[in-house]
Amino acid sequence: MKRLVAAAALVAALVAAVLLFSRRDQHEREDTSAVAAPAYVDSSECASCHPTIYETFRHTGMGRSFQRPTAENRVEDYTTKNTFYQAASDRYYVMLERGGRYFQQRYQLGPDGQRSNVVEKEIHYILGSGNHSRTYLHLDAQKRLIELPVGWYSEKGGYWSMNPGYDRRDHLDFRRKITLECIFCHNAYPEMGKDAGRIGSEALFTGKIPEGIDCQRCHGPGRDHIRAAEAQDSTLEMVRNAIVNPGRLSSERNLEVCMQCHLQSTSFRLPNSVRRAERSLFSYRPGQPLGDYIIHFDHAAGGGHENKFEIVNQAYRLRKSACFINSNGAMTCTTCHNPHDIPRAQQATGHYASVCQTCHASGIAKLTAERKHPVSTDCVSCHMPKRRTEDVVHAVMTDHYIQRTKPARDLLAPMAERHDEAGSATKAQATAYKGEVALYYPPDLPLADKELYLGVAQVKQNSNLKEGIRQLSAALEKHQPTQGEFYFEMAEAYWEDGRPDLAIPMYQKALRLPDFWPALYKLGLAYSRTGQLPLAAEFLERASKRSVDSAVLNDLALVHRRMGKINEAVDYLKRAIALDPEYPLAANNLGGMLRETGDFRGAEEAYRQAIRAQPDFAAAHTNLANLLSEHANFSEAQYHFEKAIEQDPSYLEARLEYSRALMRKEMYSKAQAQLELALPLSPDHPEVHHALGDVLALQGRIDQALIRYTDALRIDPKFAPAHFSVGLVLAGQGKSREALASFRKAAESPDLAVRQAALQAIQRLTRQ
Repeated sequence: MKRLVAAAALVAALVAAVLLFSRRDQHEREDTSAVAAPAYVDSSECASCHPTIYETFRHTGMGRSFQRPTAENRVEDYTTKNTFYQAASDRYYVMLERGGRYFQQRYQLGPDGQRSNVVEKEIHYILGSGNHSRTYLHLDAQKRLIELPVGWYSEKGGYWSMNPGYDRRDHLDFRRKITLECIFCHNAYPEMGKDAGRIGSEALFTGKIPEGIDCQRCHGPGRDHIRAAEAQDSTLEMVRNAIVNPGRLSSERNLEVCMQCHLQSTSFRLPNSVRRAERSLFSYRPGQPLGDYIIHFDHAAGGGHENKFEIVNQAYRLRKSACFINSNGAMTCTTCHNPHDIPRAQQATGHYASVCQTCHASGIAKLTAERKHPVSTDCVSCHMPKRRTEDVVHAVMTDHYIQRTKPARDLLAPMAERHDEAGSATKAQATAYKGEVALYYPPDLPLADKELYLGVAQVKQNSNLKEGIRQLSAALEKHQPTQGEFYFEMAEAYWEDGRPDLAIPMYQKALRLPDFWPALYKLGLAYSRTGQLPLAAEFLERASKRSVDSAVLNDLALVHRRMGKINEAVDYLKRAIALDPEYPLAANNLGGMLRETGDFRGAEEAYRQAIRAQPDFAAAHTNLANLLSEHANFSEAQYHFEKAIEQDPSYLEARLEYSRALMRKEMYSKAQAQLELALPLSPDHPEVHHALGDVLALQGRIDQALIRYTDALRIDPKFAPAHFSVGLVLAGQGKSREALASFRKAAESPDLAVRQAALQAIQRLTRQ
């Protein structure tokens, strides 16, 4: 061993190491602000002293969890079976290899049967070992990692299908950004800025991105260990004390090393966990109490969620097992698994059976002799069977809930993907959990932490919003925390509950966090919603200088448009699109504003860009169809109207605009059919009744038209367009006095076009 440093320095290092490890099992807060870079090394430096472990670990699932695509690690078919058609979204995806580089391409068939909306992204990284699945990532110009929509699954010899959450018509396509939380469990720590992983920080991968979970995720930073190994007078014990060996920790701390990534009660909306307010994402160190870093939650007992089985349920399911509970802490993940070298096939079967035999050999022998248990060397297939996961329906995993008897149903049967919709208390959710969120791990907390974090858990994903608002508000009043994160969550809860006036002071308190752009952004939105437009513009402008999120610029543009500053609004939208060409809202809004200014060619291109980015964007299809219809391209306009209705059959605006376009083309029967389809979807919408009245009137069916106009006014007595139409009918029947009364009501409309038309009609009748 090399000896490079003085003995005095070694003694100091030894004392520091002893102090550090003597505290590992105490419940103290350690290292609350550190990020990944300090004291971490490239894991290849571990190979010189640990070549065998380093090499075998590289072939484990963790070692292959994140990598660049190469010919050597390719398992997919990029040449023959490389096209996947998703019927739900009517899109084709092609996986391509060109010159040693890999790509994922999307297209649709346009109205002429040719490819349209073609988008192609290079695959820069693969997330997932391929033992079960692989997901493909693209690094964009802003240094964000973007998830590509099609993944690869190892089941049945391997096949292409949509990634989790994408098996639906309105999926995110090429717009899902990879978060830092995702990287936390799928890779070693990337090189990032000092604030990486703090609340509000954005996932920008500007430095080196490592490939695969490395030694330091379980052993902690390796720099001091390497220095001790190279030190002049170091001893073996000093070298050992300079790195975390999970095997030397208590069983609780040992298990938590694995649970930092493998403890997830659910991936559906709940939330599963809340990181402590003072901790950055990459600040956890093996050997620290996990509860000092993150707090885990679960569904409340008795709600029918006790037997959920998901892809990252390993520790959660294990902890339900009698084997684990009765071991009194002795059983951990490493009881069965050597994380440095995973056995496979028959070797794995024998290995895991031998682990079971260490506790159950005599009992199994007795049961076998009594013919109450089959003679078998395979314990796992019956007591820890493989099951299809509920959140990644194309993946089959080992169930770590050790059960006496295997469930009777077919555990590998195909299942449909379940979708939990995001939304607030004002938007009904068909599948998202609504109920109490319960503390799971650690099983208890000091009173202030318990009340504050339980309050946050109730509101964070709207599972228990109303009661959570009460709980969190009371906890804030009682404990007066100094951390801005709690006030931000309180503000978000008020926002979701439709109370922006109460959210504003909470967002202001959240600005205790320096340069916390999400609070600046949401303050801008709250001021906008309450009509305080100059303040909205101020805070959105401040947020835009601290974030690369195009949504901020898009909302800033909308505020300027409401202030009558359309040129400034257009500039902000162009900046948003330059920052993120795949952001469809900005492109659609730009189209609308360019159309207002008379730039129809620019508007058309903007609408087409919005549709390229999001082919199911019904509003963009409708807007483009309207533009095409008004400029003598009705055939393509029909295609886009019908696409809008196909993407969202309940989208009333599309049906209304389509019917009006059909009326202009004197295609009255088709227009009437569209409106009659819209009527049961929105029976209390005056515009539908009014438009149906118009198409009936155009066909000479005046009496039926009047019934529809009357229905519109019954629903909304102030609906000016219906008053105007009634006035036209009455005037045509020579009933000038009644017509004037209807036109005068129409002249009260806030819509300038309706008001002016009514006033002109009044003038004509008065002159007559």
